[in-house]
This record gives sequence, structure tokens and C-alpha cells, in this order.
Amino acid sequence: MSRGAGVTESSDDHNASSEEKDCPSPNLDTSKDSKSVEDSSSESNSESDSDNEEPETEKTNGELAQSSTEEASTQAKEWDDTDLPTEHLNSKFIKIQPHCEHCNTENKHNERVTPRLLSRGQFLLKVDMEGVYECTETGLIFEVNRKVDIKYCVLSWSKYADLVVKPWAVGGPLFDVKCDPASLTSIQFPHSLCLGYQDANMTFKVFHVKSSGATLEYTVDHSPTHVKWHVTSLSPVGPVIQSEKTVYHHGAVVLYKVIDHNPSLSFRVYVATNNESFIKDISKSVKHSSKKFMKIDKPPVCHKLLQNGKKYRLVCEPGADITPEEIEFVDGSLLKLKSYIEVYLEQPVEFKLLLVETDSEEIVWKAILRECDWVQHEESRSVSKTRSSGKRRNTSSTLPEEAVYDKRRKQVDTSNGAATPLTDAQLITLAGKLGKDWIKIGLVNLGLDITVIDAVREKKEDATICKFRMLKSWQEKEQSNATVQNLYNCLENISEVQDVLEGLLQAM
Repeated sequence: MSRGAGVTESSDDHNASSEEKDCPSPNLDTSKDSKSVEDSSSESNSESDSDNEEPETEKTNGELAQSSTEEASTQAKEWDDTDLPTEHLNSKFIKIQPHCEHCNTENKHNERVTPRLLSRGQFLLKVDMEGVYECTETGLIFEVNRKVDIKYCVLSWSKYADLVVKPWAVGGPLFDVKCDPASLTSIQFPHSLCLGYQDANMTFKVFHVKSSGATLEYTVDHSPTHVKWHVTSLSPVGPVIQSEKTVYHHGAVVLYKVIDHNPSLSFRVYVATNNESFIKDISKSVKHSSKKFMKIDKPPVCHKLLQNGKKYRLVCEPGADITPEEIEFVDGSLLKLKSYIEVYLEQPVEFKLLLVETDSEEIVWKAILRECDWVQHEESRSVSKTRSSGKRRNTSSTLPEEAVYDKRRKQVDTSNGAATPLTDAQLITLAGKLGKDWIKIGLVNLGLDITVIDAVREKKEDATICKFRMLKSWQEKEQSNATVQNLYNCLENISEVQDVLEGLLQAM
């Protein structure tokens, strides 16, 4: 049989291996116990590279794997131990849990633990003893045999598109996991498929990227929610699937609104698999767009399963311009360019969106969008448009950027703000304005220690109260310097609170 195909397979299961076909591909590893599968194509992309790169792994014979794997491995950069989120969408890490009557199985015997969020979307999980631990943020389940620190993050499948070849397809998120492999007995990966219809016709494996190439390794077991794998070594890993019949996906719909000066409304509607890697790719695609967007927070989970090749259409009530009017669903995890539906309304009115399966006319997903879903951001546009791009600038900012900021500050009378302390009532008002990025704001803008943030979160209080306590912690740290003017300076790039702080300064 031919060698040099897309992905090598583990030789642990000879019966399963003998059923698969070889296909030529010049850039992947082939070992003497390996079999290969067909190659697939990927689309071009304008998105930036991922912020993580593949960890170093044990070298093996596999010269054919060098070029493709080295290119793919640039996705994973060295881990940064600082507990500071960066300008990536770390604090907006999207957790979309499946809702399916066929997938009610829960891992009730696992201890659920919340990891620490590090920079560049990385997580740190510290466990003190042997046991089985489920990450509340990613759904990963770690079986450990000793005390260990585990670092991990979600990666993009699109970086490895040429390594995932037919008949195999993406089954769930791709992760980069770092720790002492001897400390990990197994990892259970969450998958985004519904097994209620054709579990017996599915074969799961784990896609494992090493310095020598990509391999398909055999799983220990799978459940309605997870795929279990015995750890061999650690590098980018994630579940893939082969099925003789139609695959049913848990779906999600993600909404973004264009921010501009027009009275009309323009939205991007992404129809995706319920897959952390896919959702992260969408966030990155929006971030790197030439337009400005805000995410519309609506329940994302589809009520009906999505099928590859099935056609769906988006309906707007009242009517709107929708492009394209109909889509054929495919799992776009491997595609670098993520497709979306554009919705345009001439007037900012309340409206309903419905995703409908074309053949059956069944409603797959629906949401009502009201002016209050975006008006808060719209009101702050007049402030944010005169500021810098919204990213936190370092001390090497250019003169034009400083000039813009100075011009903006001159528009606000701050003569009394430098000496005016903030009251609890003012802090609670500001807390109500802060969005989901409040943890990042506390760490980056207010200079609070991660232990302070952790202490606030451990109380598990209402979100506004948590934000208020964070602001109080800053006030206690700054003492006499905790003035309106000082907070205004610290939150210069936080659009949602600038209107309130400017109002306080102008009232003094």
C-alpha cells in the first residue's frame, strides 16, 4: 500500500487500520506501522496566525512531514506565565453547551474545577492529587495520577486543514496541552456531534500533531459528550470522526452587529458547529475585519441538529435584505474563511430572526433583537470615535495618537476631578456599565492582582456586585488617588463607562 499520505494512524488496532485506504500526500509522516487516508483541500485566508505554537515533541523518522507540519506548528507559541489577558478575545471565551435530548449523559463523578485564565487564551489548572477533573471553561476532562499543573488552550483547526483528510472529519475542538505527560493518564475531549442516531456507525480517533507529522491515534472510549484518549505525548490534539452515514452536529448561531455612523442596521450571522475552535475562529475573523463589530448576546444553541449538505435559510420579521438567502451547511472548522449571512435593515427597529430548515420548514434557531441589545454601544460611539483604536497603548505611542487623546481630554472639564473621590453610588453605576471584559479591565487597566480578582469571583455573587467589588478593591489600593479623574484616565479605552465618567467630570 502507498506511503506518504496525509495522516499516519496508530497501529494499536489492526482490524480498524486494515479497512482504510491510502492516498498520496507529499508532506506528512509515514511510519512502518502507519496507514494513511485521503487528502482534503482548504480555502485561503486573510486571518492572522494563531497565538499559540506547537510544543516540541520527540523526533521520529518522517522526513516527508517536515514542511507541512512545521508550518502548522507555528500556531502554538511558547507559553507565557504572566497572568495578564492580552488584546485577544481571551476574556470573551465563549462557552456554548449542547442542548440535545439524545445527549443527556453527564460526567457526574468528575470534580468540576475552574482554571486560571492566563495570557493569549491559555488556561492553567492546578490539581493537588490523583483524580478526574473536568474543566468548567473548555469541557476537557483530565485523569491525573499525581499533583500537577496543566496548561492548555484552544487552537484553530484551519491551521491543520491539509492534515485532516477524508474520510476523517473534525469531531470537536483542537487543544494544545502542556504538562508532564507521565502525570496524565487520559484526556477526554468534548465533541460537537449527536450520537443518538448512528453511534454504531461512527469511529472516533484522536488527531495528534507531532514534530514528525500528524497521526491518528486510537481512543479508549467515547460517550454522548466526550472522546477518551490515553495520553502518549502532548502536543496539538483533538477528536476526529469517520462515519458511514450522515453526521448530525450540535449547532450554534453567533451574531455580530456592524458599528458605524449609519442609522441602518447591518449584522453578520454565523451558523457554526458547537465547537470551541470554530467559535474562536469566528471571533478572530470578526476582530481582523476592516469593519468594527459588537457581539450581540443571544442564546446561540440551535434547537434542531444541523446536517452537512442540508439547506437552511434565514428569515427576518419584518423583512430585511438577507444575503445569501439560502445556505448549504458544511462544518467549516477546517476553512480559514468563515462564511456568514448578512442581514441589512434600513431602520433600527425591533425584529425577529429565524433559521429555518428549507426542506421541512422547521425552525432551527430563533431570536428577537431589540434596540437595547446594541443601543448602549451606539450611545458611546461619539466618545470612542475620537479615541485610539481601542487597544491599550504602551508608552511608545506615536505623537498623533497622543494628540488625539489630548484633544479629547480638553473637551472635558477635569479641573475638579483630580481631587474628587468616588462614592459607592458612583461605583455601583459604573459597575452596571462594565461588560463581560471586567476581569481583563481589572488586571490590565486597574492594575489589580489576579488574587484580588479570584477572591471577588469566589464569592459567586451577582455580576454587577462582582464588578463593584473589583472597583472597590481598586479604590482601596489607590486610597487618596482613587478620584474620578484617575479612574477616567485608567479606563480611557473602555467605551461603555467613558460617558458616565465624562458626565461626572462635567458635573463637578
